[in-house]
This record gives sequence, C-alpha cells and structure tokens, in this order.
Amino acid sequence: MAALLPREGIRLGLKAADRFDAVRQSGQVLVEIGAVEAPYVDAMLERERQISTSLGEGFAIPHGTDASRGWIRETMLSFLQFPEGVAWDDGEVIVCVGIAAVGDEHVGVLASLARILTVPEQAARLRAAERPEDVLSLLGSNEETKR
Repeated sequence: MAALLPREGIRLGLKAADRFDAVRQSGQVLVEIGAVEAPYVDAMLERERQISTSLGEGFAIPHGTDASRGWIRETMLSFLQFPEGVAWDDGEVIVCVGIAAVGDEHVGVLASLARILTVPEQAARLRAAERPEDVLSLLGSNEETKR
C-alpha cells in the first residue's frame, strides 16, 4: 500500500480550540505536504459535522467525504498531537491522524491504525510522543508509514 506518513506530516505539542479546529489543522498539514488540494480541508470538516471521526483511546481519524476524493493528489497521513486534549463528542482526543486516501486505500490505513491502537502501550506511547522519530519508530513496523 502506498499510504505514507512523512516526517514533515508529524506535528507535536499543538493546541486546538475545538474538534473542528483540530480537523482543520490536520487537513492543513495534508495540504502542506502535498497530499491534497486545499478544498479537501472543507470536506474533512463536512465529514466531521456528519459523523464523529473519534476512535476512542484519545485518537481521531479526520478524513474527507467520498465526494472529495478528487482533491486528493496522493495517499498520505498527517499525525497531529494535542497534549492538552481536544473535546470531542464522545470524549477527548489527543492525536488526530488525518487521512487522504486514493480509491479504497483508506480501508488498509484504518486497519493498520486499528492494529496499533489495540495495543494499549503503543497507543499511550503515540499519545505521549515527544519527537517525530518517536512516532515513526512506533509506526515504522508498518510499511505504509515509511518514506
């Protein structure tokens, strides 16, 4: 699978006013790393208004609507950490993994994230990561994060 988490897509120690600000920031990073066109960010916000992207365990996976796939240039991820937490409908989110996936590649991305998050120690280490290298080393066992 071609999904990637480039080092420049990892942002740690951020703050967000609310969940929509966190989603907006996640999308903006995807724009900055060249994964998507700017309108994709609005589609991510639209998706969040439709249904929460929180997974529990302090993680959310903001992504665009099906109709927004035309704005995706390349399958990539962004990883944004909000150490103080962001209030979400169903709890608090500390990490947003923004997803831009071409075709049905997002299914594989979600499966990989789910495998990582089912190990409480790995989820805790991702929430507490202090350096991009910490994130990459935890996710590095998954081929799709290597670049």
